[in-house]
Amino acid sequence: MKLQLTAVFQKVPEGYIGFVEELPGANTQGATIEEARANLQEAIALVLEANRALAQEAIQGKDVIRESLLISPA
Repeated sequence: MKLQLTAVFQKVPEGYIGFVEELPGANTQGATIEEARANLQEAIALVLEANRALAQEAIQGKDVIRESLLISPA
């Protein structure tokens, strides 16, 4: 199953800016729409990586249960 997110791109004088509606902090820019799309993929990966690291730090030494979570479409 894949999780589907919504990318939003806006044309600006410098090129394009983009963000993901469902993932605060995942935003980017690019000279072309293709560059902005590629940069947004990288931004998503970096935000998820940073969030994982913050969560691991917050639960370090605590008794927790970790499990996979599949998101089903509404």
